[in-house]
Amino acid sequence: MPMRTHPHLAFAATVAVLALGAVPAAAAPAPAATPVLTTGGAGGTAVAAGDALAAPLAAGTRATFYSTATSTTGVTCAASQLSAKVLSNPAAPGTATESLTGLTFGSCTSNVTGVTSVRSLTVGNLPHGIAVDDGAGLPVTLTAGAAGPIQATAVLNSWFGAITCTYQLSGAFAGNADNAAHSMGFRNEHFAKSGGSALCPADGYFSATYGPVTDTTQPGGPVVHVN
Repeated sequence: MPMRTHPHLAFAATVAVLALGAVPAAAAPAPAATPVLTTGGAGGTAVAAGDALAAPLAAGTRATFYSTATSTTGVTCAASQLSAKVLSNPAAPGTATESLTGLTFGSCTSNVTGVTSVRSLTVGNLPHGIAVDDGAGLPVTLTAGAAGPIQATAVLNSWFGAITCTYQLSGAFAGNADNAAHSMGFRNEHFAKSGGSALCPADGYFSATYGPVTDTTQPGGPVVHVN
């Protein structure tokens, strides 16, 4: 005598088999977070902590150290080089930190009355801190390091012999990065006289644009982008 099969039992068995055979799809891995600093453009290769960065003066520009924010009297340099080391590069949005390891000047001249030539212009008490924020305007902030305040010293030849003028930063040293030119610029950053000859101006206002900023640790020295 043939065995009778109940339709509802067969349906339940089919559902059970399908349920046992179903394997949940694996979750897709979360995309890696883009860091604040990358090379080659937005979302490029991460700039690693410890990488060395370098930037000359932007083409066609000069570094200036004028006696007031609106004058053109002071020291002008046709050559300058910025060097830094990356300390941290967190995921965007955020702030990357760097150490300013060098800021050199060359081919400097002066139009100050009585000054015949510029022997040197140097920045002391290195290293100093650099913070690069990917917020509006891409602000860049320099802060004094453990060795002391951000200090600029100019040694000038004058009608009265060599004179030394020393200046220290008054307040924050702030600028902005620019992804179009891969640069960072500073405008009229105020230094106050801290020592030197009575012939030295009481104030110095520093302006310069450095770029392109490149990662000299990575092959080919690619440009640095702020995400």
